[in-house]
Order: sequence, then C-alpha cells, then structure tokens
Amino acid sequence: MTDQLSALRQRQQQFLASIPLVDEAAPVPWCGRWRLRNLVEHLARIHHWAAGQARRQQETPLGKGPFDLIEFYSTNADELFDTLTALDPGARAWTLLDQGVAPDQQSGTVAFWHRRQALETLVHLWDLRTAGGLDFDPGPDAWLDCLDEVVTVMHPRQLRLNRIAPPQVRVRFRATDASADYVLAGSPAEGDEVVLAGPVRSLALLGWGRLAPTDPSVRITGDMDALAAVVAAGFTP
Repeated sequence: MTDQLSALRQRQQQFLASIPLVDEAAPVPWCGRWRLRNLVEHLARIHHWAAGQARRQQETPLGKGPFDLIEFYSTNADELFDTLTALDPGARAWTLLDQGVAPDQQSGTVAFWHRRQALETLVHLWDLRTAGGLDFDPGPDAWLDCLDEVVTVMHPRQLRLNRIAPPQVRVRFRATDASADYVLAGSPAEGDEVVLAGPVRSLALLGWGRLAPTDPSVRITGDMDALAAVVAAGFTP
C-alpha cells in the first residue's frame, strides 16, 4: 500500500525543485489559458485550502499576489504537510466524500487528504514538467492510484452534486499494463459498452482531461459519439 503522506512530500519537493526549471510564462494549454505561474499559485492555494479542510477550519485568504512563486509554494506545501503530519489520520475532517451526503452518513477523515493531495500534486507535477518539456515518470502504481480516484471518488462526486448527467452508455477503463478494469459510475448496467484500453498512465491522464481519447496510446471500441458526450461532460472538476 502506498504511504500517501510520504508520496505527497516527495511530489511536493519535486514540484518545488521544478519551478525554476520552467519559464513562469510558459503556457499550460490543457488547463485553458493558464501559464506556469497560474499553475503554481493554484496548487499552493489548494494545499492551503486542504490544510483547513483537514483541521475543519475555514482557511485564511491568501490575497491576490503577485507572489514569489518558490516562497509561496514552499510555505503552503509545508503548511499542508505539517498539518497532516500532526493530525490523527482517523480524525474527522471535511472531505469531498461528504459533499452532498446526509450528515449522519458522513465519514470523511484526515487520511482522505493524504491521498487527495498526493494525487493533486501528482497531476500538477506532470503539468509543470510537461509544460517545460521535462520528463516525469512516477511509475504505473502511481498512475493506477490516480485512475482509481478518478473513477471511484471524483466522477461519483460530480454525479452526486448534479454537475454532470449519468453516462448514457457503459464506459469501461481497461489498463493494458496494470490490474485495472473499471466501469464508470452511473453507467447503465445493460446496453452498449465503450471500452478505453491502454497504459494506465494514458487512462489516468485522459480522466483528468490531459489526454484526448483519440491519442494513439488509447484503443477505443464502441460508440465514439456516446463516448465524446461523456468526455465533454468531464470525469473530474
């Protein structure tokens, strides 16, 4: 089992070390109009917000900036890591799992943020290094964890909050290099099926909107128009 807190720290350190290697004005085209500066500030703010969620306290606004990117990221990364280290992983926390759920059914704990922030940092570390033309290969286990979160946490939350409609076709993710065979939440139990098969890295990046289904690393069988509608709705926020 992955030590998510250690993974978070390692990825935070990699992210911090990568910031000066990429021009802060470099575009991050799969994130709309973002430049590298926007990406770094976003992850720093998310770390700060998540620390508050873990403590069950509203976070203090950080202001508009501009910020020194290295100092700003380092400060907020440390806050998150130190907060999660100090808290009991089993303690109650505000989490994404409890949004849209009745109070008596809520079960979110601090441990949720160990994984959520480790994976948030994974995706944005890929963003940063890819935008700068730098290699990044955390290995298939990390990408498998990322894909699992897309299918079992993030997409179900999108449905639960009525941000998207349930898929009108059964959508299956099938990794060719890992033990992963997932059916997307909300997919009908019967009827046509669309299968996306490929390396788990590609499937995870597709789930996070970083890779198009037409990428040559992904093999698709089934109704492409039906799949296009599901992809357009988005698997994650």
